[in-house]
Amino acid sequence: MANALLNSVVSWFLKKRLHDMELFMKHPQELQDNILQDLIYYARHTEVGRKHGFDSIKSYREFADRVPVSGYTEMEASIERSRKGEGNIFWPSDIKWFAMSSGTTNSRSKYIPVSQQSLEDCHYAAAKDLLCMYLNNNPDSKIFKGKGLRLGGSKQLDRKSGTAAGDLSSILIDNMPFWADYSSTPGNEVALMADWETKMPAIVQETIKEDVTSLAGVPSWMMVLLNNVLETTGKDHVLEVWPQMEVFFHGGVSFDPYVDQYKKLLPADHIKYYETYNASEGFFAIQDTNDSKELLLMLDYGIFYEFIPMKTYDTPEEKIIPLSEVELGQNYAIIITTNAGLWRYKIGDTVRFTSKSPYRIKVSGRTKHHINVFGEELIIENAEEALKKTIAEIPCFIKDYTVAPIFMEGKEKGAHEWMIEFGRQPDDISTFAKALDHHLQRVNSDYEAKRYNNITLTAPKINVANPDVFYNWLKQKDKLGGQHKIPRLSNSREYMDELLIIHRKGRLLK
Repeated sequence: MANALLNSVVSWFLKKRLHDMELFMKHPQELQDNILQDLIYYARHTEVGRKHGFDSIKSYREFADRVPVSGYTEMEASIERSRKGEGNIFWPSDIKWFAMSSGTTNSRSKYIPVSQQSLEDCHYAAAKDLLCMYLNNNPDSKIFKGKGLRLGGSKQLDRKSGTAAGDLSSILIDNMPFWADYSSTPGNEVALMADWETKMPAIVQETIKEDVTSLAGVPSWMMVLLNNVLETTGKDHVLEVWPQMEVFFHGGVSFDPYVDQYKKLLPADHIKYYETYNASEGFFAIQDTNDSKELLLMLDYGIFYEFIPMKTYDTPEEKIIPLSEVELGQNYAIIITTNAGLWRYKIGDTVRFTSKSPYRIKVSGRTKHHINVFGEELIIENAEEALKKTIAEIPCFIKDYTVAPIFMEGKEKGAHEWMIEFGRQPDDISTFAKALDHHLQRVNSDYEAKRYNNITLTAPKINVANPDVFYNWLKQKDKLGGQHKIPRLSNSREYMDELLIIHRKGRLLK
């Protein structure tokens, strides 16, 4: 009876929401213009609104001319005032929650404002839309007959001055509607445990008793959890523990390096994989069809989008364009204006449009996580594609990796240095290195030009990391947990040099 009622409610919501999505797909520009005008009107009496004359802004061009593009540094002082309880600075309604950003390995946390509007109209709306799209594409789903295993961050909310700060996942769990909490596992007490090494076995012990039908989390950390589940239960694969499993909702890092390993953990053709693109600043895009690698840009979550072509990013010729002016196949940095008071805010991600009717994207990397020391313009998308092609030729499994430049010194030419932790190591690392170099040249013409006859770059150097090097590095930085990620590419050697120290210590202990 309960399942029948739930299915009836879901069916009603599904039809209504699909109609809404059809509207924003057909009229994207009108919807985005309306969202911008609504945000400006709502915030016209805030400190930011008065400063930039929101009362008299009538068009996107006036908005772009008056409001400067900003990053966290420019907003930090205002955010600190808001965290202490001061209101009406950048958003008129009270800001009660601040998401501690986990997308950076800097020791200083960023506190991203989360308003009631962004919580309900963006983050929770996206969670419902994700289920809506999945169920529309899989009408025979039995996902509600079991529970969803959620793997989020590991920070309890820090409450003071009437506000609370923590991982976005802890904010979402703390405010989760009862029906969502009822259908999720583990329970709040375990889900919000602070110590990751204590939390992991606690999650295993609680969830192996449940009938889990879906998974949600970052691929790298979910894999750690699933391997712990198999080790605890003595089973060969996850479907022996949870036979009704049908879908993994994932995001945070590229799924490509993990595909083969998940197919071993979940060895069944019916298992679906659905990608999401969300961050502390908002929920942006969702995979809306089965077996797709493209994400539908969600245009009605109270977020207004602008873009910077990466060819002009951080140059005197930098150009900022609205959604209506994007072109297919180009890399863009994202600028957002949101219903939490972020105004023309750089989130640090780059995307590439694959369709404009409707607008679909692929996440291509980070504005800071790339290597362009020698003019090679290597982005994460290039590295992931080259690794995928290399692994197809040379059987192995990669758990984690990072890349940094080897700077020119004297007559020595530059190079890229890789630190790779293998789950299964290739038989010959030099053959692997040559194949990786070959595929990097095939997917990036700038890299190929710099590698031609070793003119600027010599062959990449591969370090085979000792087991748990990346884990120990994150632990050393107090960044264990589901939302923390390894920086893949960097223009500096900061991360690489720290990892090399841990790597060499591990080697000496052998």
